[in-house]
Amino acid sequence: MDFFQVIILALLQGLTEFLPISSSAHLILPSQLMGWPDQGLAFDVGVHVGTLFAVVAYFRQDLKQMFCAWTRSISGSHSPDSRLAWLVILATLPAMFVGVFLNDFIDQNLRSMLVIAGTTLIFGALLCWADLFRVETRQIESLKVKDALVIGCAQALALIPGTSRSGITISAALMLGLERQAAARYSFLLSVPIILGAGLVKGLDLYAQGESAPWLMVALGTLIAGISAFSCIHFFLKWLDRIGMQPFVVYRMILGTFLLVIWFTTA
Repeated sequence: MDFFQVIILALLQGLTEFLPISSSAHLILPSQLMGWPDQGLAFDVGVHVGTLFAVVAYFRQDLKQMFCAWTRSISGSHSPDSRLAWLVILATLPAMFVGVFLNDFIDQNLRSMLVIAGTTLIFGALLCWADLFRVETRQIESLKVKDALVIGCAQALALIPGTSRSGITISAALMLGLERQAAARYSFLLSVPIILGAGLVKGLDLYAQGESAPWLMVALGTLIAGISAFSCIHFFLKWLDRIGMQPFVVYRMILGTFLLVIWFTTA
């Protein structure tokens, strides 16, 4: 990759990881639409590290409180923070199991432009419905085990490119009655173990390959992805109650339709 491609791909990762529009789809499409070279495993690890640093930095106080409370809960001292920490762990399990058993199948069969177009449209429509017909009656403290499992199963669907991890988890949380801010916050907290796990798996693969990498490009991508992701989280939460989810729904409908047209005209 050249520097221009590194900048664009890192920005795409940082901006789309936490918006309900699917980061995986946006990273796949440049190679399929414009013939860009595959960014490589080292770059994937780098931009994942960048987005992980961003969400940890933004929610550092929440995560610190949750981690300390979680460690105390092991010895029997429970609190709302420890309960939230356990619910984040519980909601991570479905995606972890699906990733272990179906990741190869998804990589080989579900990364086409047609699949991305379909999931972009289908889950965009679901996001639209969840936002328009939401009944905001609950805060994040009201989450129960069954809620975490429902949101966790929804998150597992995001392994299919085009679904959007943040989009599907926020949709599920809204349908369960959470307020927008609570739904988004829980979705972002869920991203920490998921991004960490994905980064560790890719990192181990990179280590096993033992290949050299353009580390300057990787470092640049990590920095850009981290800064853009931090900014994205901040402005998304700031503007969420004002703009809602419909601008992202419209974007998904346009993108999905465009991809369908491209696929049918080139198939």
